[in-house]
Amino acid sequence: MKPAAFDYYRPATRREAIEQLVDCGEDARIMAGGQSLMAVLNMRLSQPRVLIDISAVEELRYIERRDGYLAVGAATTQAELAEYVALEDDVPLLAQMLPCIGHVQTRNRGTVCGSIAHADPSAELPLCLATLGGEVVLETTRGKPRRVTGNDFFLGVLTTDRRPHELMTEVRFPLRESGHRYRFQEVAMRHGDFAIVAMAVDIGETETRLGVGGVADRPVMQRIPRDVDLDDALNTLAWSLEAQDDVHASATYRRHLVREMGRRLITEETDQEETADVRPVR
Repeated sequence: MKPAAFDYYRPATRREAIEQLVDCGEDARIMAGGQSLMAVLNMRLSQPRVLIDISAVEELRYIERRDGYLAVGAATTQAELAEYVALEDDVPLLAQMLPCIGHVQTRNRGTVCGSIAHADPSAELPLCLATLGGEVVLETTRGKPRRVTGNDFFLGVLTTDRRPHELMTEVRFPLRESGHRYRFQEVAMRHGDFAIVAMAVDIGETETRLGVGGVADRPVMQRIPRDVDLDDALNTLAWSLEAQDDVHASATYRRHLVREMGRRLITEETDQEETADVRPVR
């Protein structure tokens, strides 16, 4: 199957891209790497009149430390972020997740912002954004840029808070906090597949931020205080996600993974165990 006919624009500047998007509105789709969008277009699940390719906009290709965040521009690929030399020190959760995203070939083309804008509930980057409390920056010519937190940005399966005339120009991941520990684990059928269940934790002194992907219709972050019964909290979370049966796994199995993976990620405290947690479960 091939996509329906569309007009193709390749702006050279951020301003040009935003102006074209405002002019076209709901008839346009943004493409950066195209790794998710092209499949949707080929199956004709989306039939835009205009495709705006921002991959050549060099001013949107950057990785910068700024105001307590690691800011990643909309044209930055996942491979470029993985090669950022200070990533493990700045955002260790990202450093653990990135090798699990797709394959080398797709990471070379796929962008960080593109994966977040696509909003697949099983994808790793949206999970990281929600768990850490990051935010996206949306720009338009009709007003000031909007900053939306990860928990507010994802509304459902492939659905976000981005308005038709807004361009996601940047995503911001909070920098590592002193004394915090970060861990990630996922279960998938094969390496590179979307996760059946993915979980991430940001363990602080008084509470843990626990993120779950692949179960609900969006990534979910739950705060778990240190003084609560962990098994009860994980069981309550597992049932609240309203897991569904599908061809990959049953709802019962997904709830089981939430309880077991969550406990493992939160309670294994030794240096040896923490190192082991970096490796994803397959």
